[in-house]
Amino acid sequence: MASRVATPSYPSAARIADSPCYQQYTASLKCLEEFGSDKSKCQEHFDIYKDCKKKEREARLERNKTRSFFS
Repeated sequence: MASRVATPSYPSAARIADSPCYQQYTASLKCLEEFGSDKSKCQEHFDIYKDCKKKEREARLERNKTRSFFS
């Protein structure tokens, strides 16, 4: 039997592990695990992750600025 390589449903979709903000994401999760439901203790981690995602989004928009759906 030939083994098939599983292909993702959406091959162009980004994975969180591929994000430049993955380290901030995992730090937020670890903080939540440590402090449970007291999210206020993790606010700094959330803010850092949110800022990283904002910069990532801005960089992606800048890269795509010259692209066109019609070219």
